[in-house]
Parts: sequence; C-alpha cells; structure tokens
Amino acid sequence: MDDYIKYENVSYSYEYDYEDSEEEELNDMNVPRSISYAVKNISFSVKKGEFIAIIGRNGSGKSTLARLTNALIQPTEGKVYINSKDTSDPENLWNIRSSVGMVFQNPDNQIIGTTVEDDVAFGLENLGVPSEKMKAIIDEAIHFVGLDGFSEKEPHLLSGGQKQRVAIAGVIAMRPDVIILDEATAMLDPIGRKEVMSVVRRLNKEENITVLHITHHMDEVADADRVILIDEGALLATGTPKELFSQGDMMRKAGLEVPQITRLFELLRESGVDLPKDVINVDDAVCILEKIIEK
Repeated sequence: MDDYIKYENVSYSYEYDYEDSEEEELNDMNVPRSISYAVKNISFSVKKGEFIAIIGRNGSGKSTLARLTNALIQPTEGKVYINSKDTSDPENLWNIRSSVGMVFQNPDNQIIGTTVEDDVAFGLENLGVPSEKMKAIIDEAIHFVGLDGFSEKEPHLLSGGQKQRVAIAGVIAMRPDVIILDEATAMLDPIGRKEVMSVVRRLNKEENITVLHITHHMDEVADADRVILIDEGALLATGTPKELFSQGDMMRKAGLEVPQITRLFELLRESGVDLPKDVINVDDAVCILEKIIEK
C-alpha cells in the first residue's frame, strides 16, 4: 500500500518579529535574528486508512504538524506530500485542503451556522455542491455522527460533545480522505470524549478514513494503529501503543504519563509480581489478573 502522507526531513521555524528599533540595534551589534524551530527534521509516513495518534507535551510541535499536513503552513525545510502532492506547490493547495479535514480543540470556534444543518452545509457551499444534492449529504453526515433529529437545533444549545460531532459532520460531509483531530477532545468531559471517539473510530473502520489524532489523553491512544511521539519538535519514538507504553521511563522523560492501568502494572512488577509490560487497557488487565487468581 502506498504512503498517503509522507514527511521527508521536515522542519518548520518561527522567526521572532522584532520591533524596528530592536532590529536596528541588533543589526548594529551583528546579532543574528532569533529563529525557533517548532518542528525539527521529522520524517515519517502514513498509509491510507491508518489511525495514527500523535502525542507530546504542550509546545512539542504537534499542532504545527497538523497545520503542515493540511497545507495551512509550508515547511521551512523538507517536503510534505499528501497523496503524492507537494504541499509547497500552490497549485496543489485546494486539492489538499479539500482532502484533509481538521477538527480543532474548541468546538465554539468552529461552528458558524445558526442551525446544525446550516453549519454542516457551510463546507459544501464552499465546494460549490449543488443545493439539490446537499440535503442528502447533510442528512447522511448528521446521521453518521448520531445526531438524527438535531438538524434544526441551534448549535450553542448543544453539549460540548454534541458540538464536536457537529464539527465532525461538517468535515465528513466534504468527503475527505484524512481527518486531523487537533486536541479535539481536550475541552470535553468524559461523556463527550467518548461520544467523539466513537464517531472517529467508526469513520476509520467503516469509511477507511485516515485519522491523525493529536491528544494528551493516553487512554484515547490505545486503539491507534501506531503512535508518533514528538518532543521539542523532534520525532522521539514511533511504534504501536503497546510498544511505546511499555517504555514508561521514556514517556515520563517526554513529559507524559502512561495509561493508569499500565502504571498500575508497573508498580505491581516493581513489588515483585510477574506481569507483562504491554498491558494498556482494562479489559486485557482483567483477563491477566483473573488467570493469576485462578492459579
């Protein structure tokens, strides 16, 4: 299977914007401009239909990766390819942004329609979809995210989880190949997070949509096909959730914690109990503990 997303030695830098007076003073002293790298020489690839979790502490460069993938910004160095299209080529921007949808952290900042139906229709209108075809597409998207009967509801009256599902409906109505969730569950309560992640998993499994899930909730990472760990803008590690979570010391050095059940098994092993390192969810833990009790 060909790579759908490909990063080749990608770096992205923010150049500090000095005031004119500061600029002149620094030039007189021959002081170079300050450049800060948000992403440093990163290479990785993602195949069509993969579910990738991207994790890292605050300020590690995760959101910069999201914007590079959607061609909202272009690499300072290196190349990003989406379905073999170079994101730095202006002729590819419309196609890339149409095929890569994004859902952001704050649902209130994404919803602009006066009703749920109007909001889902917004992207279709921008794509020039004929009005006679819109209704069926909108209804299908609303149904998929489990909001049947909400079409005429005012979005500001919905819960956080429902608002994020409206945002996801607006994205999937445009038939993207990739959905990026940039901390999309960060502001939600546990029920809202569960609602959103259920929809995302279905999109991945049933519609074969590639998912890049940026999150700091480690329990949401367990179902990913692979995990990419970013620290200080660099690619620190990549592997399956079990491979990364079994390296608790590395995770903690990167400013992250492993899932609670994984940490519990770590502590039990330190106490002398013979337990595996790769337990990352409660169901697996229960099976293992039941076998121990039965002995």
